[in-house]
Amino acid sequence: MEFEKLKKVIAEVLNVDPEEITLESTFMDDLGADSLDVFQIVMGIEEEFDIEIPADKAENITTVEEAVELIKSAIN
Repeated sequence: MEFEKLKKVIAEVLNVDPEEITLESTFMDDLGADSLDVFQIVMGIEEEFDIEIPADKAENITTVEEAVELIKSAIN
């Protein structure tokens, strides 16, 4: 469930097809995001899931799977 919602956020920010996004996708290499895009994705995650992601953790997100794990730990 988190992955599907996350795919929508990523697709909106990066203007990519959600079907291209996998858990193994890296934001910068695979999806073409820059640091500002990643920041916008984090903001979208916080809004979509009603959670807060600490800046130090947000800086270390490189893959979609890491973002999903971060969401799961923030929700629980």
